[in-house]
Amino acid sequence: MEIRELRQFVTVAEERHFGRAAERLGIAQPPLSRTITQLECRLGVALLERTSRKVTLTEAGSVLLAEGRAILAAVAAAER
Repeated sequence: MEIRELRQFVTVAEERHFGRAAERLGIAQPPLSRTITQLECRLGVALLERTSRKVTLTEAGSVLLAEGRAILAAVAAAER
């Protein structure tokens, strides 16, 4: 898993919306959706439940969100 992928997942999980997450990240929505789908495939688990109106976290997604935030904080601290 790349830091970029983790950052994108955390942003989608926090926003609970692909469009807002893409805007926050400064990227287009389709590549963001592909990145998350590819991440789920590689991990072999669904991280998000998607409907036409909302995005919710699965249990695995909740775990990755908590761990991902900690990892991104550690990366930011190391960069400082």
